[in-house]
Amino acid sequence: MSGSASDTADTARVPGVPGADLLAALLDGMDAALCALDASGTVTHWNREAERILGWSAREAVGRRGFDGWAARTADAEETLARLLRAMTAPGRQVHEFALLRKDGGRVLVRTQTAGVRGADGQPAGVYCAFSEVHVQIDLERSLALSEALLADAAWGVVLVDVDLRPAVVNGYAARALGASRGSLLGRPLGELVTQGVEELEGALQHVLAAGSPPAPADMWVTLRGARGERRRCWRCGFVRLASPLAEEPEPVPLGVGWLFQDVTEARLAEQDADRLRFRWSQLHRAGAAAAECEDPLRAAAVLLDFALAGFADHVLVDHTAPGDRLVRALATPSGAPGPVAPVAAGGIPLRYAPAHPALQALARQGPTRASASPGTPRWATDRLWPTDTAHALCVPLRARARTVGVATFLRSPSRPAFEREDAEYAETVAARVAASLDAAAG
Repeated sequence: MSGSASDTADTARVPGVPGADLLAALLDGMDAALCALDASGTVTHWNREAERILGWSAREAVGRRGFDGWAARTADAEETLARLLRAMTAPGRQVHEFALLRKDGGRVLVRTQTAGVRGADGQPAGVYCAFSEVHVQIDLERSLALSEALLADAAWGVVLVDVDLRPAVVNGYAARALGASRGSLLGRPLGELVTQGVEELEGALQHVLAAGSPPAPADMWVTLRGARGERRRCWRCGFVRLASPLAEEPEPVPLGVGWLFQDVTEARLAEQDADRLRFRWSQLHRAGAAAAECEDPLRAAAVLLDFALAGFADHVLVDHTAPGDRLVRALATPSGAPGPVAPVAAGGIPLRYAPAHPALQALARQGPTRASASPGTPRWATDRLWPTDTAHALCVPLRARARTVGVATFLRSPSRPAFEREDAEYAETVAARVAASLDAAAG
């Protein structure tokens, strides 16, 4: 590791020594600044990154003993050199921070990693020291720490997707959201995990690979396949295109996509419920105002139901009670395409409902009754005297002046979900107003 300013013009080029040019190129191509000192503390190597940080060239640095009078203040120089040389006998690498001097007189705080070098006889021969500006090192450590935190205990999912749209790295949150272990998700097509919504998700990933990161996060509804059956979830997704920081091309080839998401299903469902509730009560308010202008009570009931059906059901049937505890059709929507509620000229002929019909059950229990078709029952609706496209039903008794005056049946097609408890509560509110009109029409 010996050398002097006279025989080393730059980093490590020693004329006549095989491989000296290669060594010089390797040292000058390093991203970290590097210098080496022999056992006496004389600088033997100094690369271009060290020159960039401190301003001293290899010709000016190589051959000097220590840093006194050039790269360090006199008050600090001996202590700095002693700490570096102690690495010759210390195990492993030693990390230190020093305040060094630039050639222009400015001071710079550097972080060094120093390790000893032994000669052919096994005796300490010197040290080499790699160093960088502290703020650069801190930036690197922050980036690494951020990556580790995102891929460990982040409060949102992080998935690194390769250019083939397959997960390459998955954090714990994402694995739990996808319903599988982190290792089992790697390399699997997204279509094996997501049954509905995978086209939109893959389309977003392909767009990011081709055009770059989108300006804002997006909500995506997906259905997941897993041991617990299918689960419908809403994810708030953000995407970042990944490119190598080492690439020098103006348009580097992307390495993949960073996909970050958070499960916002509960919040979105709550928002939907609130919007639906506001709409329904707004419809009831409008229905009440419109029905009040109708002279005919039966027409008022039809108007009420027209407003109530919007966004709630596809069809409605209203049957009023006749002598002998029988039901006669009073109002209905068209059995084909949806249309306005209108009176039915039934001629007083009672409906031939089977004993277990949901409408009769609602009357017997004096409360709402829900029913849905089972798979493989094509005549389910027809047998109950409902339109053939019916898949879900909700029957509500009509009560006025402490007596039952009929039953209202709300029907949905297979494209709509089954009626839920909150739907029954809304239907009961509608039924109370319809019952008052039906009672008034009966005289």
